[in-house]
Amino acid sequence: MPPSHASTSDSKPAGPSGGVQSLERAFDLLERMADAGGEVGLSELSASSGLPLPTIHRLMRTLVVCGYVRQQPNRRYALGPRLIRLGESASRLLGTWARPYLQRLVEETGETANMALLDGDEIVYVAQVPSKHSMRMFTEVGRRVLPHSTGVGKALLAHTPADEVRALLARTGMPAATEKTITTPDGFLDALEQVRRAGYAVDDNEQEIGVRCLAVSVPDSPTSAAISISGPAGRVTETATERIVPILQEVAKELSVALASSGPAA
Repeated sequence: MPPSHASTSDSKPAGPSGGVQSLERAFDLLERMADAGGEVGLSELSASSGLPLPTIHRLMRTLVVCGYVRQQPNRRYALGPRLIRLGESASRLLGTWARPYLQRLVEETGETANMALLDGDEIVYVAQVPSKHSMRMFTEVGRRVLPHSTGVGKALLAHTPADEVRALLARTGMPAATEKTITTPDGFLDALEQVRRAGYAVDDNEQEIGVRCLAVSVPDSPTSAAISISGPAGRVTETATERIVPILQEVAKELSVALASSGPAA
């Protein structure tokens, strides 16, 4: 890998964290770029991070040389293609780490358990443990769907500002997967308000007729993640929902703690 162009002062320990300051700053800038949609200007990064422009320029130059950032013809900076391989590997590992928690959901609810992430404007399923029932739901790991017709999509977007939700829906459109799919932005925003009030999301025959899904977000996850159970509408009834939702919420909290754990220091 090319040598870092950051100054010696950027590489000093960051204090209580015990980390290398230039690395912490570089990853912070990458996350700020992702939050801004993947493309930003130096002045925007300086305003949001509080770092001086010369420091940001040095860090971005190093990230460009390494392939993690690319400079656009308009002089703005965009996330680079080398991040894709890291993201794909991390998603696979995230699914692996989540499997024991999904297995517990299956054992305690009897229904298929899933984990999904918000990737750009789409929902991607990264892990699944199937129900033991002969009649069960199956979603292929790696499958991508639009958020407006899924329980996990509602759970993931519930606390996103309304203008950002409307912008996402404008980009993706709101095609009807079934006759019960929500197909208007106002209707979807109303559904998100219900999620915030109830603490969980429901896909009631909106992605597939005969299938009902209950979902919750994983709190404080390093990337936006949700877990869900799905099953035949005849089994995932209102009565079953009252029993299943507390289990979902408890498992989500436990998974959140596991994902937040960085393990022992090297």
